[in-house]
Amino acid sequence: MDNLIEIRWHGRGGQGAKTASLLLADAAFNTGKYIQGFPEYGPERMGAPITAYNRISDKPITIHSNIYEPNYVVVVDDTLLKDVDVTAGLKKDGAIVINTTKNAEEIKRLLKGYEGEIYKIDARKISEEALGRYFPNTPMLAAIVKVSGIMTDEELLNDMKGSFKHKFAKKPEVIEGNMKALELALKSLEKVNS
Repeated sequence: MDNLIEIRWHGRGGQGAKTASLLLADAAFNTGKYIQGFPEYGPERMGAPITAYNRISDKPITIHSNIYEPNYVVVVDDTLLKDVDVTAGLKKDGAIVINTTKNAEEIKRLLKGYEGEIYKIDARKISEEALGRYFPNTPMLAAIVKVSGIMTDEELLNDMKGSFKHKFAKKPEVIEGNMKALELALKSLEKVNS
């Protein structure tokens, strides 16, 4: 399928990976793309590993399955690097984006020889600075948009402002913090390997 981008999200229940994948699907849809955004359900509970997916394309998407060979992987919680094979099926011409403060050597060791591009971001620091609490999904959403090039930074920020106004209509104070988290994440993304 032409221009099909597939993304797999790894997180823990309660960290917002599912929400971030759905927000990405909405934002991509609003730029004229065809989209899918869905979680893989199992015995999810707070703190348990979860997986969510996105498919984004310029043409209608006719595939209806989980994603086994993603272009991009987002790891919302770096403790999953020890427990889950996050690079399984990840294309070598793709990239992985990890919420971590680990150094390059540690990350590479945990990824067991993955040869594609590796990016990291400290979503905890960003969300605590912008929101006063730990919500890693908003910074991770900005990070994957930046790495994948699905849309421009401006398209993301404009779309998310509208989305947050709708989502947080009864809590407008949350909008500014989430927008700040997106902006900080777009500037804070760091490439681990060249």
